[in-house]
Amino acid sequence: MMKKIIPLVLTATLAGCATPPPQNPNNLCDIFFEHRDWYFDAKDAQEKWGAPKHLLMSMMFQESSFKHNAAPPMEYFLGFIPTGRASSAYGYSQAKTPTWNDYVSKSGNSGADRDDFADAIDFMGWFVYNTHKINGVSKWDAYGQYLNYHEGWGGYRRGTYKKKAWLMKTAQKVKVRTGNYGVQLKKCEDDLNKNWLQRLFS
Repeated sequence: MMKKIIPLVLTATLAGCATPPPQNPNNLCDIFFEHRDWYFDAKDAQEKWGAPKHLLMSMMFQESSFKHNAAPPMEYFLGFIPTGRASSAYGYSQAKTPTWNDYVSKSGNSGADRDDFADAIDFMGWFVYNTHKINGVSKWDAYGQYLNYHEGWGGYRRGTYKKKAWLMKTAQKVKVRTGNYGVQLKKCEDDLNKNWLQRLFS
């Protein structure tokens, strides 16, 4: 009997430990004050890969709404027989399995998990860095970076996005959000960088 109970308890415990999405995803300051460790993870990614924090967070919001276990919807045959998901995209960054494995292999971040925020945002920083290296798109160009992120480096070079009006509209949405996030971050970054002692006396 105990063998059946323990896994259920563990499952419930693990589910309870999952970081919930931020309550106000439209304001980067609110996001980082609610999940302060996310700020430092994003800061590490920027320092490592040169990818702006507000751009990474805007792209992540677009991809997963900051849900650690986000995945494409299940597809069904005849409306009721499950045939699998539309793609292998998963986690905060919605990275597909082959691209994630490439990141793990080339970045040296062995053991990285797509449902771990620190690993996911490091992956996104790595992708932005390589987009700039491979296709010459500025790390600060949210529009071009998102098109690369969605279509892949080869697809972007072939211009596959040009036949997808909805995707270009979404990339523009990411660009606008990135700008808003950047303005918001300037107002609170000094406070975010304060340690607990500085916050105590501020």
